[in-house]
Amino acid sequence: MNIMTVKEAAEKWGLTTRRVTEIIRSGKISGVYKIGAAWVMPDDTQKPPDERLRGGKYVGKKKK
Repeated sequence: MNIMTVKEAAEKWGLTTRRVTEIIRSGKISGVYKIGAAWVMPDDTQKPPDERLRGGKYVGKKKK
């Protein structure tokens, strides 16, 4: 089994490393584990759907 790091996943999925780490911590990616302090996952892991989007539009907190 080949593995990929958070940095590699971020590049592959077009996200920041911070966002990938948030997704991992929320439990939306299965098969993730730590080697020392680094998160790793199988290299064939698919990007989970972005639940912040509805109908292609960002649904977040509204600015006041």
